[in-house]
Amino acid sequence: MAPLQVHIKHAGKTLDVNLDTLLPPAVFKDAVYQVTGVPPERMKVMIKGGVLKDDTDWKKVAPKAGQTFMVIGAAGELPKPPEKPIVFLEDMDESAIAEALSLPVGLKNLGNTCYMNATVQAMRAIPELQTALSTSPHLDVLPRALRDLYSNMSRTTEGYIPTTFLTVLRQAVPQFGEVDRSGKNGILGGYAQQDAEECWTQLANGLKDVPGIDATGDTVAGGRRFVDQFMMAEMRRELKCDEAPEEPSTVAIEKVLKIECNISATTNYMHSGIKDALNSQLDKNSPSLGRQAVYSQTSGLSRLPSYLTVHMVRFAWRRDIGKKAKIMRKVKFASEFDALEVVTDELKSKLTPVSSRLKSIEKERAERRKVRKRTKVAQEASSSSRPAEENTDVEMAPASEVPGDLEEESVYRARELEELEGLADADLKNDYGCSVTGLYDLVAIVTHKGADADAGHYIGFVKKSIFHAKSGDAFDEDDEDWYRFDDDKVSVFPREKLGTIDGGGEDASAYVLLYRSKPLA
Repeated sequence: MAPLQVHIKHAGKTLDVNLDTLLPPAVFKDAVYQVTGVPPERMKVMIKGGVLKDDTDWKKVAPKAGQTFMVIGAAGELPKPPEKPIVFLEDMDESAIAEALSLPVGLKNLGNTCYMNATVQAMRAIPELQTALSTSPHLDVLPRALRDLYSNMSRTTEGYIPTTFLTVLRQAVPQFGEVDRSGKNGILGGYAQQDAEECWTQLANGLKDVPGIDATGDTVAGGRRFVDQFMMAEMRRELKCDEAPEEPSTVAIEKVLKIECNISATTNYMHSGIKDALNSQLDKNSPSLGRQAVYSQTSGLSRLPSYLTVHMVRFAWRRDIGKKAKIMRKVKFASEFDALEVVTDELKSKLTPVSSRLKSIEKERAERRKVRKRTKVAQEASSSSRPAEENTDVEMAPASEVPGDLEEESVYRARELEELEGLADADLKNDYGCSVTGLYDLVAIVTHKGADADAGHYIGFVKKSIFHAKSGDAFDEDDEDWYRFDDDKVSVFPREKLGTIDGGGEDASAYVLLYRSKPLA
């Protein structure tokens, strides 16, 4: 249903506003704020029988095109327009488009919304999610708002203002609408800072009903949901009583959206923190002993998704100060992650053949790139050193010939794919959306800067190759640089600097990491 054009009357003026009955009333109030300057928390929109509330059902209001609503409330400063007018791609010439597409767009901070901006940018590293959102015929309000946000971001070149998505997110998750009463950020009564990891979890939960897709990108009617398919791991947990070895152990399988990396005084590397989180001890009642006893819990992943999320547990509750505090310790994370160390024995046996061979193939690919690069440099140097008159009669080698006695790369890739397909486990290949290799590349990071859990600043990082792979551009495989999304400020972040966000102080520390399963081809 198309939005309705309605009128609002405020301070003696009549203004035009669009009203979309498919979106919550909070979105309409925000649209009113954009033209009147009356903040939603101080605004009253009069409707028949009372005042429009955030949970009012539009069906009961039954608004009509051209209807006039009375708005009561003191206006503040109107939202400031962008410093430069927003220009859409279809309005640009070819040179302007080329310049604009050199960097992806950022998101404007709407007042302590860096947690949301960083999370949204990191989730952009899942192209299958955008496919699922764009092909599904029926979406709930939050997934639809995320779909529209990604679509609008791809059509503009300036920092995008995510007002509608923020409003819908706060409607879906009321905690993100909490007001900051501490005055820490210099604004008493403004919206409070939130936790980016909680935003990631809540957003993923809000996408739980988005239908899954098949290998062609089409929606799978009545099949698995997208989050279960591409983002959800399965954890096998075994609980055994240390004080009564004869007591039968209990086994439970649960779905997990992320795996945790616990950070202790001895944790130096991410993989060791993950192992610590998978194995723990706890006290519980023993039926065989009839009392409390110590149990050991050992866990392993029995399913690996295509996109594996790792949560660096950097915030812990401090009883002495009565609040959460940040763990500053420096913990090195991996740009490539071998998950075979944290899976069950059964899954490990399925993954090992293809995983072992893929590691060898990647070394061979790297060697071929080196040979091609050295040969290209040598050819260019030789060509530039020849006298100009000699160059006129030089017989050039056919363009299809590859230097160094190498075949075309596509020939190698086709051969490798056939071999790896033969090694991949049949059950895993049938589970579309799971990892068939157990090997991962780091593709997105959310960092936290600051010492306090309820303050600070979040920044998103996404690997450059993700954006170029989606656009179909030719991309240098040796380019391992990243894009840094500091709200609407976007810049290139060199791969060599990834070590600077390991932690170790109040500066940016890796908090949420997204790994993508390495493909067979």
